[in-house]
Amino acid sequence: MKEQLEKRLAELKAEFASGQKVIVELETKQANLRDTLLRISGAIQILEEEIGKANTQEENTGVT
Repeated sequence: MKEQLEKRLAELKAEFASGQKVIVELETKQANLRDTLLRISGAIQILEEEIGKANTQEENTGVT
């Protein structure tokens, strides 16, 4: 009986360690994705501002 309990304990510890490793990997991916989305968001904002400026200039000069 003790041997079975020790075997099960070892299995659970291995599963736990594996789960912790997956969590760390997912957290890293999440942080990387968050950084990527932040950069994309910044690029979108800049492009929208530039398009707005270009539209304003076209309106002021009468160029379409």
